[in-house]
Amino acid sequence: MADVYSKAKRSQIMARIRGKHTSPEILLARLLKELGLKFERHRKSLPGSPDAVLPRKKIALFVNGCFWHGHHNCSRATLPQTNRTFWMKKIEKNMKRDMSQRRKLRRMGWSALTFWTCQPLTPSILLSRLKRSASW
Repeated sequence: MADVYSKAKRSQIMARIRGKHTSPEILLARLLKELGLKFERHRKSLPGSPDAVLPRKKIALFVNGCFWHGHHNCSRATLPQTNRTFWMKKIEKNMKRDMSQRRKLRRMGWSALTFWTCQPLTPSILLSRLKRSASW
């Protein structure tokens, strides 16, 4: 099945996809503030530049888009019909990079929590996940 957009239009659409300060990241930051937790955003000195970190607890938080990070069994992670080989390789590479970054964080004594954009995020869910973290 061919793409419904021209190459130029598809390129324009893809270029508008942001990597930082997305709506789910903003929601995470708002919830962390509501819970009264001290956090930092996008700490570049840590592997993967986590979306948020709780430095005192050594917890790194990632908000992953289902498509870009290959969320298993998620309808939002469906590969496009066109250029499937390209997309499979790209998503696999992203997933391997994610695993490598989490491994590096663990070696540095950090816990890593991943939140998926398809799953609801509320203060109670966030607090529950944080408390189950090894660093809490």
